[in-house]
Amino acid sequence: FGLGYTWTKGQLQRAGLVRKARRRGAHRKKRPRRPLPGMLVFQDGSPHRWLVDLGRDLDLIATLDDATGELLSAFLVEEEGTLSSFRGLKETIEKKGLFCALYTDRGSHYFLTSKAGGKVDKQRLTQVGRALSQLGIEHIPSYSPEARGRIERLFGTLQGRLPQELRLAGITDIEQANRYIAETFVPAFNERFMVPAAEPGSAFLAYVGRALADILAIQQDRQVHNDNTVRYKGLVLQIPEQAHRRHFVRASVKVLEYPDGQLALFHGPRCLARYDPEGAPLAGQTQQRVA
Repeated sequence: FGLGYTWTKGQLQRAGLVRKARRRGAHRKKRPRRPLPGMLVFQDGSPHRWLVDLGRDLDLIATLDDATGELLSAFLVEEEGTLSSFRGLKETIEKKGLFCALYTDRGSHYFLTSKAGGKVDKQRLTQVGRALSQLGIEHIPSYSPEARGRIERLFGTLQGRLPQELRLAGITDIEQANRYIAETFVPAFNERFMVPAAEPGSAFLAYVGRALADILAIQQDRQVHNDNTVRYKGLVLQIPEQAHRRHFVRASVKVLEYPDGQLALFHGPRCLARYDPEGAPLAGQTQQRVA
């Protein structure tokens, strides 16, 4: 019978007479955007010399809609972490509403992994993972830099524009910079770079439920000591007198730490007290309140 090319090549390769060619990689193409705003949101941080005169790098935390490229939230912090992620999520939800899914890298404040660079543990949640679960938002981990291409390109654009704008505006500190970013830079950026969604409508939903700030906060369980106080990060939080209970000795309570550093104590759904970052009770906020 006539020997076909493929059969002959296979025989020669099995005999070691012809070397096998390297397998070509799968064809890559740009991922299409989601059709509706709010279907997929990116969040990431970028270290850079955003304030040129400051003399050190800061992290810019950006939250971006996939469908339109709208910059939903952006601000500078000393270091990216749980509280900065909460701040970006809170600003986004307050502005637009709940969204379907959040796409992030596998940083330790987003996911826990049993092995560096390995698969994320979806059973053990970080504080960010717990908050997203409470809100019903799917959390999607990134396993390659290419998968974050859209937000990486955003940071490339921002690094070329934002430091120069802040310098020309004479801004030298983080507080001034964040005010300028929110009030001036982001609206102008979106006006220039946003694109229309592929389909009319929106996947964003108005948030209704427990106070959003109480969900987007670090939550830690503590037991009340014999002097009716709770220890948290070196602070002693005194529980004020409550009309419905004489004391909470040995009771389990939850400490909430908010992005601005303020604290609160909850016993079940009831807020017992709120405190400033130094642990002093806030005036007028120690009354009983159900969240």
